[in-house]
Amino acid sequence: MKARFTNLRNQTRKDKLPNLCLSDFIAPVESGITDYLGAFALTAGIGIEEKIKEFEADHDDYSAIMLKALADRLAEAFTELVHLEIRKNYWGYAPGETLSNDDLFLEKYSGIRPAHGYPACPEHSEKEVLFKLLEAEKYGIHLTESYSMVPAASVSGLVFANPDSKYFFVGKIGKDQVADYAKRKGLSVEKVESLLASNLNY
Repeated sequence: MKARFTNLRNQTRKDKLPNLCLSDFIAPVESGITDYLGAFALTAGIGIEEKIKEFEADHDDYSAIMLKALADRLAEAFTELVHLEIRKNYWGYAPGETLSNDDLFLEKYSGIRPAHGYPACPEHSEKEVLFKLLEAEKYGIHLTESYSMVPAASVSGLVFANPDSKYFFVGKIGKDQVADYAKRKGLSVEKVESLLASNLNY
């Protein structure tokens, strides 16, 4: 096995709605179905730090801010492009897709690309698994001790093609799931509590 991603399940009581986990969108091993999970990491920020420092040294805060913003927008745009290529060409499950920019903004495409640290997978340390799998450091993207990506104008995440996949909030979780998550990740409960502090319901 090259990598194993550990996910959390939403525990909020719902009326006739399932409590989702990202693993729900991948075929279970016992099904015998061959399924796929995509992973990506990209950046538009390599080399901009020196230029930003130049702008700041010249007290040109506007140019520094604009360069950071441009790099962020380019990273997000390339993420959209990667996902589009996956849908139409690489995996090719939506070859005839013709979505407008508004449709893309409203996420009307089939499949999802959740990023670690966001609602469906809020635990940032899973980026370590992703970066090791992709060998992302070879391409100039690194993680800090607190799992922030460097350069800052970087995006990473997973790609699911399941037509039923959708974005959701893990939200608040209880001690039972914290203990289970700690066991699955091989970490102490205390460590997991620190990683998921904002998601604890106790």
